Amino acid sequence: MRVSKLFTKTSKTAPADETARNAQLLIRAGYVHKEMAGVYAYLPLGLKVLENIKKIVREEMDAIGGQELLMTTLQPNDIWKKTNRWDDAVVDNWFKTKLKNGTELGVGLTHEEPIVDALSPYVDSYKDLPLYVYQIAPKFRNELRAKSGLLRGREFIMKDMYSLARTQAEHNELYERAAAAYAKVYDRLGLGDSTYRTAADGGYFTERFSDEFQTISDIGEDTVYVDEAKKLAINQEIYTDENLVKLGLKKEDLVEKRAVEVGNIFPLESKYTDALGVYYTDENGEQQSIIMGCYGIGVSRLVGVIAEHFSDDKGLVWPDNIAPYRVYLARLGEDAEVIKAADKLYETLQEAGVSVLYDDRNARPGEKFADADLLGIPHRVVVSAKTVAQGIFEYKRRTETESLMVDVEKLQNVLTIQK
Repeated sequence: MRVSKLFTKTSKTAPADETARNAQLLIRAGYVHKEMAGVYAYLPLGLKVLENIKKIVREEMDAIGGQELLMTTLQPNDIWKKTNRWDDAVVDNWFKTKLKNGTELGVGLTHEEPIVDALSPYVDSYKDLPLYVYQIAPKFRNELRAKSGLLRGREFIMKDMYSLARTQAEHNELYERAAAAYAKVYDRLGLGDSTYRTAADGGYFTERFSDEFQTISDIGEDTVYVDEAKKLAINQEIYTDENLVKLGLKKEDLVEKRAVEVGNIFPLESKYTDALGVYYTDENGEQQSIIMGCYGIGVSRLVGVIAEHFSDDKGLVWPDNIAPYRVYLARLGEDAEVIKAADKLYETLQEAGVSVLYDDRNARPGEKFADADLLGIPHRVVVSAKTVAQGIFEYKRRTETESLMVDVEKLQNVLTIQK
């Protein structure tokens, strides 16, 4: 992509009503457009970041046997009434709409009921289980107060996965397999060192604990108590002596932290399958309940968390595997030889499979370097009259202050090794 062709532009200011740093940076850099509080559109660069995160999540869900599908946003009310989740007194953050004939519909806020309903024709025998299914799709929640930029929205992108098992023991195995996959996701996103599996309330689904994945952050809404040696934590909401004993945690080993929830996994028991009349027949021909689990990752929330987590006073600092482009190629000057050398390098890097954002504008060096820093592209390469005369390129990582002078072979080696 050439910057001269990119319709978005950087800005020195963000909307006056936007107080969250993640949203301020993403808006200024042209990654997102704020439609209203809690609702953001993803512009070309932001969409690339979102898709890169989806790719990592998708690969780890597929690796444990997840089968991807895509459910509908519009929801019939009958299946929700069967589980007593249609009434606003029970679930108070529905968006609802109506057909022309007056039939009331829900706008998808979660998909336990629809998933069970969709699987019901295909799950009958013990031979059909166990299984995981998942989707990566928009969710809509009528939050009373959307805040913290992309961290708490009314419309957002979520990966929600559901497991169906024949027995509690089988469910436990699926549950732990999913938890391990989550740890791999956060490692690949660069958040592994600061993200803890955190015991939390199981809600009305189960008497067991649920598990949150909490990333330590000063902007976090949650208070957690972390055992850094065990890489485990407990949410303040269930912080009792009894629960510490159940979890094998000791008060003296725990450190209080603020954190952002970046994922959660829940045991659902057979609440939804029983309510919707979906059972399986075992080896003896007897009907049995199906044990479920659900596993959520807020993909668009992760865009905000990572933007907040990896940034400095100059702008965003994307990890290599999340950035919209790996290289920011800055051409300085309009000399014919400079243009020729920059164009050639642009083509060479692309042929090598390295994604490049080519700043071919007739703009001052300071403007280009400031944009490169704000955009957070991991690697910067400069082509100028000086570098052309020496037959080399000026190379710098976004996280470093010093530049290196390298030839094309060394540059390619650096970029492909780190790919």
